[in-house]
Amino acid sequence: MIASPHFVSQPARRPDVLGELLHSLSQPLTSLQCSLELSLVLSLEKGGGHQDESVALALQHTEEVIGMIRLMREYHEAEQPAQGAFSTVLGPALRSVVEDLSSIAAVRGVGLHLTGTAMATLPVAESRLRLALQYLIAPLIDAQPVGGEVVLSLREEARGAVLRGEGERGYRALSESTLTLRRVRLAIAGRVLEGAGASLVAGQVDGAGFVLRVPQSRPQRLKPLVEREAVTAAVNRCATQNQRLPQL
Repeated sequence: MIASPHFVSQPARRPDVLGELLHSLSQPLTSLQCSLELSLVLSLEKGGGHQDESVALALQHTEEVIGMIRLMREYHEAEQPAQGAFSTVLGPALRSVVEDLSSIAAVRGVGLHLTGTAMATLPVAESRLRLALQYLIAPLIDAQPVGGEVVLSLREEARGAVLRGEGERGYRALSESTLTLRRVRLAIAGRVLEGAGASLVAGQVDGAGFVLRVPQSRPQRLKPLVEREAVTAAVNRCATQNQRLPQL
């Protein structure tokens, strides 16, 4: 009796229900934000430069909810496995983030300094790495007093690279109104960086900052075709010296 062939069905890809739900929520809230902004402008025109406090408060709350939904989407995306193979050098990505944050630090009266460099890589998309670094460094800037400084030191080590962020004050100095959002951003940064193989300690080190350790990248294996050609060439060389060895 001949057994009938057995087919194994591939599991269907599960839809991203949470991602779609968050996207659906953001659309009506954005429309509401635009309507409130228009209402606020009209109230200023009718009130001789005095805004409607109830409209202004509703607009403020709407913007806060939109910001929280954006963070939820980013956190959800950080939880998802990366699609495709990526390799981003830490040093240039960090320098780009520091350049972007320098203007924000200057407005707050905080100095932002970066020393050192490193060529360690992380298996993550550059945009994702930059977002994680931004969410790691920006709250440390916000925690500093006027005239304070945030010093970022990056250096190569035998086992990879180490990035230290230090300031006069740490993350705990953030106001209660922004602490929750900052914690979410730190959680996103941790998920992205630790998911890429790095280790992160934030808010628990001397200098009230963070320590990020990136392991040394492992050398990639030769592609199978290259390996096959190398083995064939070696065997053929041996066959030339010893005819008893069959050539591949």
